[in-house]
Amino acid sequence: MKTDRKDTLVLVTGGTGFIAQYCMLALLNDGYRVRTTIRSPGREDEVRAHLKVGGVDAGDRLSFAIADLDHDTGWAEAAAGCTYVMHGASPTPSGDQTREEDWIEPAVNGNLRVLRAARDAGVRRVVLTSAFGAIGVGHGPDHRRPFDETDWSNLEGNVAPYQKSKTLSERAAWDFIAREGGGMELSAVNPVAVYGPVLGADYSHSIRLIANMMKGQPGCVNVNSCCVDVRDVADLHLRCMTDPAASGERFLATVGDSLWMVEVAELLRQRLGAAAAKVSTDVWPDEQVRIAGETNAQLKAVAPLLNYDMNATGKKAERLLGWAPRSREEAIVACAESLVRLGLV
Repeated sequence: MKTDRKDTLVLVTGGTGFIAQYCMLALLNDGYRVRTTIRSPGREDEVRAHLKVGGVDAGDRLSFAIADLDHDTGWAEAAAGCTYVMHGASPTPSGDQTREEDWIEPAVNGNLRVLRAARDAGVRRVVLTSAFGAIGVGHGPDHRRPFDETDWSNLEGNVAPYQKSKTLSERAAWDFIAREGGGMELSAVNPVAVYGPVLGADYSHSIRLIANMMKGQPGCVNVNSCCVDVRDVADLHLRCMTDPAASGERFLATVGDSLWMVEVAELLRQRLGAAAAKVSTDVWPDEQVRIAGETNAQLKAVAPLLNYDMNATGKKAERLLGWAPRSREEAIVACAESLVRLGLV
């Protein structure tokens, strides 16, 4: 199998992303060649440096293509010669772009650009990095829990633009495969909050929650979430890429029950000792969060999630693909320890 893999090229989109870089690590460690997209050539050294922190000096087994989800240019060249695609790139509007269209249209059109290029290049299967935001938001308290892969976020409910964009862009991907896929296969991975060891200072929103706690954020809001280690998210992508059972399926990447933010804070204090001395276990009253949200965009986005049950199950991936993720505690502690080790908190 290894002799085949060294001749197999996999495209990973969005090469500066946290999950994308761990997907590259998993692929390179498994013997594949990798091409990744970046929006400007100036980020190539950063990506290679992050992979070295993850234990891989990629050398000529890693190549780069310049492509932007907002434009057609470069995607045909990026997909050329690839057997598989892992598509995790997702546009993030700048701070002055607050309309839903600024989130939704680039996400939907970006997915379709990648899928068309992959189909035209003869790619066998695309693994789409979607999100829990496409599954478990906008539902009322009476909707059954835990969420699973049969659920879709209810866009008639209180859904943030980012979550709406992930829902509509994943639906667009499945519709494309059904109508225009030309036999190309699709699998989707829907991660919850992703933790695990960081590779550098450019990290995800979920990691920022831990970093803010470690830096002394004054208290926790009444929000809960499931979590997963980024190394296990990458492993699930790899299984979705090659396992026949994954074709045409979506998989929640999550382990264990959801944790309240104060439980995360308590875990950090228990496991990291003096390094977590600034972590607060105070809980902000809900009404205080709502009032603050009138002038604070971040808290405004949090308000609909107060006391919202976001419990989800990853049993489908365990059952169908043999996925065996680390514990949620290991994912959180590994994340915090890496932030300390790299001097980021």
